[in-house]
Amino acid sequence: MIQDKYALPIHWNDHEDIAMGLYEKFGDEFGESQIYRIRFTDLLEWILQLPNFAGTREESTEGHLEQIQSAWVYEWRDNQ
Repeated sequence: MIQDKYALPIHWNDHEDIAMGLYEKFGDEFGESQIYRIRFTDLLEWILQLPNFAGTREESTEGHLEQIQSAWVYEWRDNQ
């Protein structure tokens, strides 16, 4: 994901945008089963590092992380 100073900020509820950013960052490094086995602590750090991500660690919830994992799997599937 190329950082664009004119792009809208991404927040925790933007699950699909976050998933696209993760797919762009990691590509096919993780397959479907590996994505579901990523520790939430690692996933959280990766999300916080995405360009234009405006959420905070404190706003993160397990529900957000689960939704992001699922959206990432769908993004991965769409690119196979």
